[in-house]
Amino acid sequence: MKEMISATVLLFLIMDPLGNLPIFMSVLKDLDPKRRRSIVIREMLIALLLMLIFLFVGEHILSFLNLRTETVSISGGIILFLIAVKMIFPPQEGNSVGLSSGEEPFLVPLAIPLVAGPSVLAALMLLSHQYPDRINHLTIALLIAWGLSVLILMLSNLFLYFLGDKGVSALERLMGLILVMISIQMSLDGVQGYLQN
Repeated sequence: MKEMISATVLLFLIMDPLGNLPIFMSVLKDLDPKRRRSIVIREMLIALLLMLIFLFVGEHILSFLNLRTETVSISGGIILFLIAVKMIFPPQEGNSVGLSSGEEPFLVPLAIPLVAGPSVLAALMLLSHQYPDRINHLTIALLIAWGLSVLILMLSNLFLYFLGDKGVSALERLMGLILVMISIQMSLDGVQGYLQN
């Protein structure tokens, strides 16, 4: 149960729905509100399908590559640390997504890489490798994290109205700080496991 909760929190933080709010809003701003909702649901379902594939096949990929748990844990911690640093210190340039005004996004950039990005897919591979006997718990954790992300993105107007741009930015930085701690713990666990073996 503890692993499921920590996996849910980890996946939710990496999916970063609050950080993705402004990008989703800018991509969908010229579309009809009803169409906007259906696009968000479609893109999130595509992202979920991809994440489930990586969750169930991730362990086999790592076995095929002959990677040890400690290696995956340390490298996963480093990747998460870099993502957390970007969340705390976001790049100054605006979020350019390469779509012309009114163009409807499909697969890119909303589903991939904003929701099901390399970091989430790497984390799912890592989790499936660490807990191969708890794949059901990991699936539930993924579904909860995904469900919360969908809820936040569907209520994007409400969040931006109450929090404002600065509030969303502050909340994302707070999530980044939590992710820094999780990533360091993950790396330390990998180092400890390597030294013990």
